[in-house]
Amino acid sequence: MRSFFKNVLANIVAIVILCALFFIFFIMMLVFSSMGSDKSVVVKKNSVLTINLKTNIIDSPTEEEMGLFGISSQNKSILLYDALEAINKAKTDDNIKGISIEADDLNAGLTQIDDLRNAIEDFKKSGKFVYAYGNAVSQSAYYLGSVADQYYLHPAGGIELKGLATEVTFFKDFADKYGIGIEVIRHGKFKSAVEPFLRNDISPENKEQLSTLLNDLWKNTSNKMAVSRKIDTAQFRTIVDSLYGMIPEQGLKYRLADKLIQKTEYENLVKSKLSIKEKEKLNKISLTSYISSYADEDKSGEKVAVLYASGSINNGDGYSDIYSDKYVKYIKKLQEDDKVKAVVFRINSPGGSANASDEILFELQQLKKKKPLIVSFGDYAASGGYYVAMAADKIYSEPNTLTGSIGVFGVLPYYKDIANKNGIRADVVATNANSMFYSGLNGVTPYGVNMMTKSVEGTYKRFVHFVTQNRKQTFEQIDSVGGGRVWSGVRAKQIGLVDELGTLNDAVKFAAQKAGLKSYHVDSFPKKMSPLEQIFKDLNEEDVSARIIKNKIGKSNYEILQQITDKKLQSDIKMEMPYQIRID
Repeated sequence: MRSFFKNVLANIVAIVILCALFFIFFIMMLVFSSMGSDKSVVVKKNSVLTINLKTNIIDSPTEEEMGLFGISSQNKSILLYDALEAINKAKTDDNIKGISIEADDLNAGLTQIDDLRNAIEDFKKSGKFVYAYGNAVSQSAYYLGSVADQYYLHPAGGIELKGLATEVTFFKDFADKYGIGIEVIRHGKFKSAVEPFLRNDISPENKEQLSTLLNDLWKNTSNKMAVSRKIDTAQFRTIVDSLYGMIPEQGLKYRLADKLIQKTEYENLVKSKLSIKEKEKLNKISLTSYISSYADEDKSGEKVAVLYASGSINNGDGYSDIYSDKYVKYIKKLQEDDKVKAVVFRINSPGGSANASDEILFELQQLKKKKPLIVSFGDYAASGGYYVAMAADKIYSEPNTLTGSIGVFGVLPYYKDIANKNGIRADVVATNANSMFYSGLNGVTPYGVNMMTKSVEGTYKRFVHFVTQNRKQTFEQIDSVGGGRVWSGVRAKQIGLVDELGTLNDAVKFAAQKAGLKSYHVDSFPKKMSPLEQIFKDLNEEDVSARIIKNKIGKSNYEILQQITDKKLQSDIKMEMPYQIRID
């Protein structure tokens, strides 16, 4: 028996030592990796700036997808602002002779692609070339690539050009069948976030707003592609309706592409443009490397801070998404920093917790008393994402931003019927009349529904109140365009929900102007986590398990799972938009 325990103890000690050695080795690898990435990049003569498959354009450092224990995915993530600055810098860089867009797929939002297209259009004014090459090309990648002077396609490739559509899933019949009760309280006939639990088909109001929204977005994007490719808009519609892009010969015939060639032939063509011999190496530099080449430039002096708020809005503290405790700290820090002369609040959020949104709005109102506060909208600034913008001196929206959704709702799921069918019931013993106005097994009491309704209505009135103050309109005017309805940025400008259509860069320039700055640099918040910080963040067991599930089922499905299982996301009155739109 003594020998047995010795062997067990020896094995345990060996396992502990191996784990410790593995952990030390892992940290050393991360340190060496970080040291290697800090090496300065030299831009060679006759270089081509390349936007390729390994480029993820993100709005905020918190959006960067990390693997378990801080291991980054193979795709490099770049802040949109940095990417735009790089393209602008390349315009006057004598070593950069042109841009090559080589993306079959593109991990970027619709407004981000708009900004990239605009930056590349401006780059073309320098007289430098812009070429694009594709193989099996997604719609988002073609939207960007179509801005090029010449678009080349693989002979066995294709372009998935199909337009925009959305599919709304309904759960009412499923919930009824399995005895799941869902108590819904909302304000606004357009507040369709809760519609899947109330109906088994799309409501006329939701169909109207989705149709208007999709057509607004597609009109803007399709017109840009048609103009870039010199195709009549009516003919372009026929091309899209007929899916001609999927057949390379048809894509060539209808001028979606200029030539069908292999990738090697494309690179030789670029070499020829640069008067480089075929046997010589083509100097291609990625966006990430190009940004690194000037990243160490002096950034002392006065600053315009860009505070990024990306993701759902939640109570508490966390790095990913928008957590009220964390953002209150960020805002107070910017308020107290004397070098920060103005703040741009970049919002890319469909909303979330009403309480958390209100906390953030209050702190932004305090910040505005001391410094100019300019708001810039990304892909989404809806519901709670729009609410927190109401402290702004000025609001910039992208034309394709999904904004508005001025509405409030609450959802309380319960399982009384399914529990009873399976022999489960519960009695309640309480000290007061409404100690348990809601439970998962017994549902919601009539008085509980009444009070929740009053809470939702009160929150909606508070929402509209802040909007009337910022937008200088009456309650009736805001209520008429509210009710949970989502608008495109173009329409939001027409109805007075935003001040200007413009980019993040436009917002930064205006903030500097309002602060009276002639010389300044831009500083981004929150700061990106280091690999070591990410490791310790990921050691939380719940965080690790969540990442495993997220990797298995995908980001979109994981977000739906969160709504169903996360008590923190269920407990609040919500200001949230029900869907996201991508140009996939």
